[in-house]
Amino acid sequence: MDKKTDWKELTRRERQIMEIVYRLGRATAIEVMGHLPGKPANATVRTMLSVLEEKGYLAHETEKGKFIYLPTVPLTSARKTALDNVLETFFKGAEASAVISILKKADANLTEEERKLILDLIEESEKRGR
Repeated sequence: MDKKTDWKELTRRERQIMEIVYRLGRATAIEVMGHLPGKPANATVRTMLSVLEEKGYLAHETEKGKFIYLPTVPLTSARKTALDNVLETFFKGAEASAVISILKKADANLTEEERKLILDLIEESEKRGR
């Protein structure tokens, strides 16, 4: 199946599973189950992992008789799609409003390097806008 990035088609639980697999990099059903809220049944988690694999979001390798699940979409692509969804859903596509909201967070402790990168991007945007 083709690699997918339309996260809107996933259920809440499927998104939770994908977040866990991305965070761990690769995971068994038991590892996923251990990180899910509500402690779902082992069979339920295995079924959902299979569904995500059928949908094209996960693939698996077999190691010592265990299925090890891996995301099929690179994290950078998944991040971009997730960010696009957040921008559209909560900011109606207004990137500046999203950036302002992030920077206004009380706990947005930026490093000097991050501040410089942000200022460089603003400067680059100003140059393109002229």
